[in-house]
Amino acid sequence: QVQLVESGGGLVQAGGSLRLSCAASGRTFNSYVMGWFRQAPGKEREFVAAITWSGGSTYYADSVKGRFTISRDNAKNTVSLQMNSLKPEDTAVYYCAATSRAGILNRGSYYYDYWGQGTQVTVSS
Repeated sequence: QVQLVESGGGLVQAGGSLRLSCAASGRTFNSYVMGWFRQAPGKEREFVAAITWSGGSTYYADSVKGRFTISRDNAKNTVSLQMNSLKPEDTAVYYCAATSRAGILNRGSYYYDYWGQGTQVTVSS
């Protein structure tokens, strides 16, 4: 069982940066693939990024590649999402997620077992 709590959301102007953090409870955090998803009003939840248990491999949606960076610190049970060059279309509620499955290339939300409550990111133009 893993409990996830996101933080770091807020309001930022286009071109700015934000860093989201996700704190996980549980002694086996380093055995989970971690991901970030987002959901804008009226839209389906979409994949943003994922990272392997070791942090050695990452995977990004094309829409954020080169602007967002996912990382994790297994000693602190945290996963982060550094978001640079933000655009108004990045506005959404961002969710941290964990899965006990091994791969990181599956973008479906069904692939993940545990979810945080979400944190709002608003990018103004």
